[in-house]
Amino acid sequence: MLSAFQAPLRSRLVGRLSAFLMLGVGAAVPGSIAAKTGPDAVLTSFRDQIELTMDEFCYDCHGYGGDKGGVVLDGWESDDDLLDHELWLRVLRNVRSGIMPPADEAQLDPEQKEAIIHWIKEKAFQLDPLQPDPGRVTVRRLNRVEYRNTIRDLIGVDYDTAIEFPADDTGHGFDNIADVLTISPMLLEKYLDAAQAIIDEAMPSQPLVVAERALPGKRFESTVAIVEPPTPTAVVEGEEAPAPPPSSEVWQAGELAGDARDLLYYSPASLRATHTAEHAGNYEVVLNFRALERYVDNQFDLNKCRIVLKVDGEELLAKEMVREGYGREFSYTFPQQWEAGEHEFLVEIHPLEPAVEQIRQLRIRLDDVVVRGPMAPEHWVPPANYAERFPRPVPESVAERREYARELLTDFTFRAFRRPVGPSTIDRLVDVAIHVSEQPESTFEAGISQAMVAVLASPRFLFREEEAMAAAEGEKYPLVDEYALASRLSYFLWSTMPDQELFNLAEKGALRAHLPEQVKRMLADERSEEFVNNFTGQWLQARDIPNVNISSFVVFLRENPDPEVAKARETFVRLRRIEEEDRTEEQAAELAEARQTFFAFFRQPKPDLNGDVRWAMKRETEMYFDHILREDRSLLELIDSDYTFLNEELAAHYEIPTDDIKGAKMRKVMLPPDSPRGGVLTQGTVLAVTSNPTRTSPVKRGVFILDNILGTPPPPPPPNIPALEDVASEEELAKLSLRETLALHASNKMCASCHSRMDPLGLALENFNAMGRWRDAEMGKPIEPDGELITGQKFSNVQELKQILLTDHREQFLHTLTEKMLTYALGRGMEYYDTETLDQLVAQVEAADARPSALIMGIIESAAFQKTRPPETLLSSTPDESIEETDRLVANRR
Repeated sequence: MLSAFQAPLRSRLVGRLSAFLMLGVGAAVPGSIAAKTGPDAVLTSFRDQIELTMDEFCYDCHGYGGDKGGVVLDGWESDDDLLDHELWLRVLRNVRSGIMPPADEAQLDPEQKEAIIHWIKEKAFQLDPLQPDPGRVTVRRLNRVEYRNTIRDLIGVDYDTAIEFPADDTGHGFDNIADVLTISPMLLEKYLDAAQAIIDEAMPSQPLVVAERALPGKRFESTVAIVEPPTPTAVVEGEEAPAPPPSSEVWQAGELAGDARDLLYYSPASLRATHTAEHAGNYEVVLNFRALERYVDNQFDLNKCRIVLKVDGEELLAKEMVREGYGREFSYTFPQQWEAGEHEFLVEIHPLEPAVEQIRQLRIRLDDVVVRGPMAPEHWVPPANYAERFPRPVPESVAERREYARELLTDFTFRAFRRPVGPSTIDRLVDVAIHVSEQPESTFEAGISQAMVAVLASPRFLFREEEAMAAAEGEKYPLVDEYALASRLSYFLWSTMPDQELFNLAEKGALRAHLPEQVKRMLADERSEEFVNNFTGQWLQARDIPNVNISSFVVFLRENPDPEVAKARETFVRLRRIEEEDRTEEQAAELAEARQTFFAFFRQPKPDLNGDVRWAMKRETEMYFDHILREDRSLLELIDSDYTFLNEELAAHYEIPTDDIKGAKMRKVMLPPDSPRGGVLTQGTVLAVTSNPTRTSPVKRGVFILDNILGTPPPPPPPNIPALEDVASEEELAKLSLRETLALHASNKMCASCHSRMDPLGLALENFNAMGRWRDAEMGKPIEPDGELITGQKFSNVQELKQILLTDHREQFLHTLTEKMLTYALGRGMEYYDTETLDQLVAQVEAADARPSALIMGIIESAAFQKTRPPETLLSSTPDESIEETDRLVANRR
């Protein structure tokens, strides 16, 4: 609950953050670059340079009163009418992609196409290729991934933002887009709570604490001489868990799980560890363990056990354990009066009758036993990380304490704000630290901690502050300073703050001079996995595969139709809607028979998109992109290749021979010469996330290719479009293939233009079902993957489609990938003024045989990445006011 004093402070802080955001958004759109030579000069150039070409190829649909697709390309009366950036950007993309003119109409020759493109860039957009516009910069908040990584690297705490913060909004396909990373009062409250929790975990608040010693589960050893030999392990929910022993009469020693030890409910155990107390006194013993199990659908495990803790022979705990669910934590504390010397701990497992079928591998994970004490203050010790946080003793005098506080807070604030901090800001933080430390029963350490909380709650930490250097003579756009460049680099390639080497180079003004070697170093660092995972996770939607809703059972049934099972399923669903007490005897018998038929079929072995397969699919996509990046292979291999990355289970799921693919480890696998696999489009991630829960979706798959591969997404569908299953009766649909159903759905003229673009692409992937498995038929009808693109190219299968993409649409794909990666790197969507930057980047990539090194280095060296528009500062215009406001709010909360 906020106090009357806190509420207005919080309101002002939110208002200040909003003002910072508006400051970033409000950058002015650049004026005309090409000086006019007279009234309506652009209109004159249009008539002189491209109007005849437009008349020949475009005006039948988009002139002389025609407005197909809402596009009109004639009737201009002035420059103001003509300078419609959105319209000409649409024309540019359609001409480049070959969508316009339509394939069945007369086509532009290369010179005519280039003339139109050149006119749009030079006249309609008024771009200067010698000084590309870097675009607007909106103040960007750290997203959940960036916040978590930054906190880890700043202060060593792994704060789970996925649990503590709401999901970030997305824009242009990514969750690091400044325009959508807004901040609400609720999120601000969470940031304040997070700052306090992080500092409480990281920073000691007093110089001495009760001594604490943890005895991890792995330290406990069996007291029984003969125990069951180690049993094979099985991967359960992403971790290794022991298989159950064959008999409850055999003693177990437990299975190691990191530093912990797993103990099954089903077998007795007696584990021992000791601790030597150096001093007599009062102690506390804390037992920490968790209940774990393997998930088995619709099957339960009713076994029980008793866990017992004995200390020096005295029983302190005897708790009966039933099935508790996965991950439930237990902690019990017991006071002890000890003499100096060795003390014994026994942890025992006693299986309880009646023993029943062992289904879910019920087990207890013994995390540790913690010993605290002696409690007497004369035996207290410095906290474990005290010397790291406070490298020298706290001085006695107030003046020396202030100087020590300044020393500690200057370094921390510099790293947190990712740039040098003015003395007035440090003065305010030191005031907070000293004020808190002077409160009754407070300490110098507690004061430093509260000043650090203020830093983590400041907008200068939560948002990426940038400053610009003075523009060079003759340059319209200034470079961002080297601290801003360091942050742009680190959040692009690492999704976290700059490291010390980047800070050192920025401080010397030498970062730009060492960019190539720094980029190489950063890509070699393990933190660059964040770039791979976050970029592919969103561009290729690989991060969605763990949670995408796919019914393996229904998908299998569509491809292996069984009239009896279908009838039983229909009966089961129909009769379950009737309350049990309202069913007749005949209905009850019918339901029982349907249940038996349905579930007998359900339990038969069949392909399953389970958690392990989903994990392997995600890793396939990540490792595939990572391999192309690290080996600097052609980016065109993203479309097609003769290899992929598999483990034994995913290879079996794809029905790829597994003789040389054993175990759970993912590895590079060469594909058979005739394999339809190879490239991201035929990986399970893309195939599953572009499917419906019970079947494939050619529309979703087509839209995915148009948006993420070709860069020509269709417009949003008009409202009230019926579902595909609603275009005909159930009996009629049963007689139609999915291709025929789509054709019926697209017969509406409102739908036809978009479906003619989407459907051929999606249908080319129809041989892959919603689980990513190959099939030749569905519902008894053969798959027909052939088609014709809207640009006129014909293909008979997915292999031929991939070759068309690699040849006829090569530049289009490279342009799309460049646009996606530049969007991710800059944290904003592409605008008309980015056209020149994108064109220059694609030319560099083409000249380098489509190597990723050329794309990444080109982005980093581009004007959009290196420069900014005025104003020269963003957050730094009011640093002291923002930090003071946060300081006061945080101190008051304390």
